[in-house]
Amino acid sequence: MHGGECAPNIGMLICLRVLTQAGVTWQRANLDPKADGKRADLDTVEAAAALRWWSHAGVTIAIEAAPRNRFVEGVAQALDRSEMASSKTVAPHAEALGPSTGPSSPRDASPLVGEAAGFAASSPDLATLRSNLERFEGCALKRTATHLVFADGAPGSRVMFVGEAPGGDEDRIGRPFVGRAGQLLDRMLNAVGLNRECVYIANVVPWRPPGNRTPTLQETQACLPFIKRQIELAAPEILVCLGASATQTLLGVCEGIMRARGTWFTYRCENGRSIRAIAMLHPAYLLRQPGHKRQAWSDMRALASELKT
Repeated sequence: MHGGECAPNIGMLICLRVLTQAGVTWQRANLDPKADGKRADLDTVEAAAALRWWSHAGVTIAIEAAPRNRFVEGVAQALDRSEMASSKTVAPHAEALGPSTGPSSPRDASPLVGEAAGFAASSPDLATLRSNLERFEGCALKRTATHLVFADGAPGSRVMFVGEAPGGDEDRIGRPFVGRAGQLLDRMLNAVGLNRECVYIANVVPWRPPGNRTPTLQETQACLPFIKRQIELAAPEILVCLGASATQTLLGVCEGIMRARGTWFTYRCENGRSIRAIAMLHPAYLLRQPGHKRQAWSDMRALASELKT
């Protein structure tokens, strides 16, 4: 064996010393049948070799006594940085708006929600709201997304569709519902005499979550004041919530989408205006479960009938 193959380098010795001082004991299982199952402490060279083996295997950090969710920690650290950077300019808006009315979460008391509410409340029109969303740093999804996916269609239309979050095609182009689910939505609209030129389309979360995963509660809460303000400014007669996430977030519905779909609700804006709202199956769900297109067609006909009256 080469003389330097098992010789520990300085970095490994330092790491070994730190771990030893922290109470980590290095032992080996003595596989010698004459050892009667006894365990023996590793010497420095053997411990360093073991450390090198674990490093090559991809283990680069020492575990702790309790598990840690580093995904949540990363989001919290990003939120904290945003709070520090914007606390001086956003505090007046947060104080004027009072407590948030959205679903409760551990981050609701954070100035982050006040920052989002402040940006939203200070937006007199949709163009300003979009600009404020682009300035907003309180949602970690912004750092991984390619584009802000704000809206599509005609503001001021009688109908507004709201989905959950953009996917890969939407993130690449910067428009909501342009992938396969969007193409299906277009066909659904055409079936009842509608199209994108006479409806308005948006999402609760305007940035794509990595891997098209479901947005976390913290991410949804950070974006909620913006979509609420977007609905107020668009001022539709009918609000269509596509999918369980949008239905539960905007309408406060606790039951599943299969029970909520086709039901009419009342969405109340923060300015006091009431909007007729209906829950529908998300087009992406219909692509996975085409057998439920019958229910979707029934809901679209109910929407068309409501528009006629």
